[in-house]
Amino acid sequence: MNTGNTLLEILKYTLPAVVVLIASSLIVRRFLLSDLKEKQIAMLRENQGATVRLRLQAYERLALFLERIHPRQLAPRVYAAGMTVAELQAHLLYNINTEFEHNLSQQIYVTKAVWDTVRGVKERELNMINGIAAQLSPDADAKELHKRMVDYVLSVDGELPINVALQMVNEEAKTVLHYGAMEM
Repeated sequence: MNTGNTLLEILKYTLPAVVVLIASSLIVRRFLLSDLKEKQIAMLRENQGATVRLRLQAYERLALFLERIHPRQLAPRVYAAGMTVAELQAHLLYNINTEFEHNLSQQIYVTKAVWDTVRGVKERELNMINGIAAQLSPDADAKELHKRMVDYVLSVDGELPINVALQMVNEEAKTVLHYGAMEM
């Protein structure tokens, strides 16, 4: 009976200690998990602010790209007196492609729809320049290519693809700005 009493005495002290140990570990685990979740949420909010800034910069750069490749901006910037149609065409194509390559990384910050639209506008501008230049003699004065590009832009029914793309970029940037500001 002595061993039974000893065992009972040991259980009287160890059983409550085990219960307290289990309860303490559960409380500490919950505290640590909630603390970890709070830190993760804080980090997400912090990163979200940086992400919003990066996305807005991407929209700014794409808007600038679209403005820079617009025929009314591009042709006067590239044209130099004494150029031929072939030279102006080559310079225009080079400028558009260089500007586009400079902004390739922006596609990771914008939606697929915006990126596809921007890429489509670039291709349309290249095709428009090549199409008009193909109608002219390569050795003709570049003024003729410039004039025909302006005439083309003025003769397009409806909005130019560049203007539609700019509107799309602006609307998406405003959406990012609105929702990003709410979450910051």
